[in-house]
Amino acid sequence: MTKSPLTLYLAAPRGFCAGVDRAIKIVEMALEKWGAPVYVRHEIVHNKYVVDALRDQGAVFVEELEECPDDRPVIFSAHGVPKSVPAAAQHREMVYVDATCPLVSKVHIEAERHHANGLQMVMIGHEGHPETVGTMGQLPEGEVILVETAEDVATITPRDPSKLAFITQTTLSVDDTASVVAALNERFPTIIGPHKEDICYATTNRQEAVKAMAARTKAMLVIGAPNSSNSKRLVEVGAKAGCSYAQLVQRAADIDWRALEGIESIGITAGASAPEVLINEVIDAFKSRYDVTEEIVETAVENVEFKVPRVLRETA
Repeated sequence: MTKSPLTLYLAAPRGFCAGVDRAIKIVEMALEKWGAPVYVRHEIVHNKYVVDALRDQGAVFVEELEECPDDRPVIFSAHGVPKSVPAAAQHREMVYVDATCPLVSKVHIEAERHHANGLQMVMIGHEGHPETVGTMGQLPEGEVILVETAEDVATITPRDPSKLAFITQTTLSVDDTASVVAALNERFPTIIGPHKEDICYATTNRQEAVKAMAARTKAMLVIGAPNSSNSKRLVEVGAKAGCSYAQLVQRAADIDWRALEGIESIGITAGASAPEVLINEVIDAFKSRYDVTEEIVETAVENVEFKVPRVLRETA
């Protein structure tokens, strides 16, 4: 049977970012250094395939620190944790390694600096997301006001409207965040913003590649987990940029082939916590059904690398 021709546009960059790479490496090096089991509070990154692979190596994933024994190492996820978590680990004299992405840590430091200067924080983020919970947990109760949308800005009542600063979750939609920032600036003209954009380079780069890809095709698949904020934002960005079909899939088995019937081109990208093996699996699935031509849509080159904590680089 003759296969129909199909052009696959592959976004570059896509998939793993430096923070995710570092977090996974931290769990692997901890297992190497201390042996199994090593406990991890929350999913180290939002990807089932990655979590399952680390579980097979001896990582035990828990929701709260209380579930960890005192005598085994614990790792905090890439999304960051409230200050109370390492404080509790210290109190219990546990060995712990913080795998918080350095770009999330930068936002934490920023929030603390503004708080020290007497400013109340407004955080643009998604309620309940681990990163938002971790960032808000850097400051005392009531010191961080959360907003998700431009409409939310009209409803907040800060302590002193002239003493405000804002920060953002690192995995938001660049365009959506811009509208929230504009609303904040309009309502609170003296509000202080970050020196440098809080939305991380990897999120921004992946969204730009999606926009470039959307100009060439009406269909797009984003490989990522349903609880991955940056992956869900890629679907939204693709749809807004003109893709009439933009779908999130965890892996090849999730592809809705009927929805793609009759297409001649499709864009493929992946969230920052999706491994290359799953991207290749999706590409292979298309190759088994179509006569595929691949085209790279490159909008940036990433060469960022973050060091793992010193405790893992030192010999025991």
